[in-house]
Amino acid sequence: MVERIIVGPLYTNTYILSTGKKECLLIDPGAEADKICARLESLNLIPQAILCTHGHLDHTAAAPRIQNHYLTERAHSIPIGIHPGDVRFFGADAVRHHHDCFTPLGRQAVAVFEQLRDGIPTASFEIKIGEPIFESDLVALETPGHTPGSICFYSETRAVVFSGDTLLFKSVGRTDLGESSADDLVKSISSQLFALPPETRLFPGHGPFSSIEREKRNNPLLDGERTF
Repeated sequence: MVERIIVGPLYTNTYILSTGKKECLLIDPGAEADKICARLESLNLIPQAILCTHGHLDHTAAAPRIQNHYLTERAHSIPIGIHPGDVRFFGADAVRHHHDCFTPLGRQAVAVFEQLRDGIPTASFEIKIGEPIFESDLVALETPGHTPGSICFYSETRAVVFSGDTLLFKSVGRTDLGESSADDLVKSISSQLFALPPETRLFPGHGPFSSIEREKRNNPLLDGERTF
């Protein structure tokens, strides 16, 4: 089971991936922690971990409040995982780093930063490429470009990939955010995501669902279009 919740000022896709009768993995909780927790409760699922495709606040800002909710209400600790390349976005010293990423994009972007800045999480563990995550069928693919530590989560068994802001429906992640790289992004999509079976369902960080086959046919990757 894959459940999507759209949250926050940038309409981020948060995903609940069921891993057992009462367990799940929570991917990219970007905002609206109460909304996410309410949906988890209605599904009777408790997160084993929070997984982040990259470190931008619109994908991580709800994580601390979700952690606190489950620790307070259920005495259950939820670890947060991130790739080592994006650890700089986490922890008490990360406010300036986030601010520097948002500022070049103008006043609207800074306003989004101000909404989310109190939600900077602390990393509990580093996600290792290619290894099963919490004994699930999910593994991380290394896909730098949007950020240096961007990753995607792939399940061969389920034929699904959670692509964060690397690959979107008819678009790709933006590469004008300081540490981003257009060359790395194109290489990551071409060598990692477009190498997956064409029937693989694509669950992106923003916007509609898609598939690898559809994006290989229709994505204007080489036209330089960047949206998130």
